[in-house]
Amino acid sequence: MTDFKENPPVGRLQKVSVIMPVRNEAGFIERSLGSVLKQDYPADLMEVIIADGMSSDGTREVVSRLIEDNGCFSIRILDNPKLIFPTGFNIGLKNAKGEVIVMLGGHTEIARDYIRQCVHYLNRQGVDCVGGPIETIAETEIGQAISFGMSSIFGVGGVAFRTQMNRLKEVDTAAFGAYRHSAIERCGIMNEEMVRNQDDEYNYRLRKKGGKILLAPDLHSRYYSRSSLRSLWQQYFQYGYWKVRVLQKHPRQMRLRHFVPPTFVGALLGSALLAPFFESIRILLTLIAGSYVAGNLLASGQIAWSKGWRHFPLLPIVFVILHLSYGSGFLVGLVHFANRWGKAADSR
Repeated sequence: MTDFKENPPVGRLQKVSVIMPVRNEAGFIERSLGSVLKQDYPADLMEVIIADGMSSDGTREVVSRLIEDNGCFSIRILDNPKLIFPTGFNIGLKNAKGEVIVMLGGHTEIARDYIRQCVHYLNRQGVDCVGGPIETIAETEIGQAISFGMSSIFGVGGVAFRTQMNRLKEVDTAAFGAYRHSAIERCGIMNEEMVRNQDDEYNYRLRKKGGKILLAPDLHSRYYSRSSLRSLWQQYFQYGYWKVRVLQKHPRQMRLRHFVPPTFVGALLGSALLAPFFESIRILLTLIAGSYVAGNLLASGQIAWSKGWRHFPLLPIVFVILHLSYGSGFLVGLVHFANRWGKAADSR
């Protein structure tokens, strides 16, 4: 990995296109788009492209009102009839005019200096993409427990942009990244098959073509986590499910942390099925389950100690959902995509 040094913000200002693929984000779009419109970057050097996945909850009406209230900004709403993030990003990219492309989601708020800092790092550090650590937050008790779990090493492994960093570092992937348009031209469009994990797959292709991705600790953003345990299960089940396609396309993108949840779930299922017939398997099942419960309670206690003990009852449940849903999704994906190994070398 390359060593990076911080420098004062210098360099020419570039045209920036912010692409936001969204769908049914009426509850969040005013905050996410609003944070873009409050940037300290020159408005005449910014454009915002909303790729709307045919929202039916009033998202468009909120965006239209923000457009009327912020006439100094270039904001466009484009239809995304295929609904998903990759198709929305590609639609936005086709219409983008910026030298820098910023990828944002509808659940995201960025700091006032986010875009200015992105342009600074792209200019000075010689990288192709830059992002920062994200702060996962929520507005309900369940959502807060979910956000704490998603920000912990026990919950999601050593994901750099989720575990706070205090120095510049080259990384495998980054959330809400700012890309040089020239790098995107080399990498190509986003893979429209990938309903989830599209940024992981895309960033791997970028690095495979020689691109560098930088994590900068002073790029601040907030992500609003899911507010229910059911929606958390669905989210991470899909992450695990679609990670199989990333594995098939780019085996070298995978890390040990990606295999831990499916191995855990597989070991639980296998030992549970065999336990009635073998005493040794019953002992193994007890060891696996007991070790996990101990680790879960320890991690939950550590978070509750710093965040408040009122969160302790929910945290173990959040961790169980994170791990079992991702692991189950991965195993289901292995079955569902079993005939796709011959198509592993797809370029996109």
